[in-house]
Amino acid sequence: MESAHYFSSEPAGEFVRKDLRVHLDGQDRSLRTSTGIFNPDGVDKGTAVLLAGAPEPAADGSFLDIGCGWGPIALTLALKSPAAHVTAVDVNQRCVALTQENAGLLGLGNVTAVRPEDVDPALGFDLIWSNPPIRIGKNELHELLLHWLPRLTPGGEAYLVVQKNLGSDSLQKWLADALPADFGVSRFSTAKSFRILHVQRAR
Repeated sequence: MESAHYFSSEPAGEFVRKDLRVHLDGQDRSLRTSTGIFNPDGVDKGTAVLLAGAPEPAADGSFLDIGCGWGPIALTLALKSPAAHVTAVDVNQRCVALTQENAGLLGLGNVTAVRPEDVDPALGFDLIWSNPPIRIGKNELHELLLHWLPRLTPGGEAYLVVQKNLGSDSLQKWLADALPADFGVSRFSTAKSFRILHVQRAR
């Protein structure tokens, strides 16, 4: 499937839900997936690195998953921090629907899945986890990150997983230059062929 397919707001083809059995937050979970989305058959390698390597989230707060797909990151955050509220965003309407449905299947009332334009512009985030859509192109990726990362609250943190051969080091440098002066950018960890980048806003 071409990358552009799952970056479309309305993917081609019929929206047919399929059963998905995956391991999230220490347990096997029965969820739903479909064609026309990113990695419909399970948790992709980059997301798995992020879920295994990022620090435990705070017990509560306002969290964000950028590019939620069928919901592995948002659902994990919600499972780990039931007192937090997790906003999951994706341009793909099919992903938005699946993430909300999967939250319902897990009994998670603390997840809101929406298109980016439907997020309250006044809403800030204490924590962002994301496997950002690198393949949308450099300019589009930069625009995406500069839209969301400055919405970190004072003291807020972001953890982004990026494959090394897809430009993790150059993205780290660019973020350090492009974000406002009260943001720090560093490499948090390296696992397999991925790096987790850490962005923190000063208090």
